[in-house]
Amino acid sequence: MAKRGHIHDFTGQEIREGDTLVYAARRGNGVRMVEATVQRTYTEQYKGRTIPMLKVKPTGNESGFVKRSTFRVETVAAEHVAVTIPAEVPAVA
Repeated sequence: MAKRGHIHDFTGQEIREGDTLVYAARRGNGVRMVEATVQRTYTEQYKGRTIPMLKVKPTGNESGFVKRSTFRVETVAAEHVAVTIPAEVPAVA
């Protein structure tokens, strides 16, 4: 069977591997905006619903005064992100 569709952010922009996006992440009792690149897109089943998920790797550009201590790959729900720089799509010949 074919896939049903694509994963999009809340603005309607399609999310692909290699895209640069921003999302809100908690740090202590606060929230900061984090820039990251998409490593992988997939879906998970939760209580009968299909939830689009992303594996992202932070780039180091983020709000806040304290620097990020680790740049590990994190899992983020696609509904909480916005694409800022789309990945280059190769032209079809």
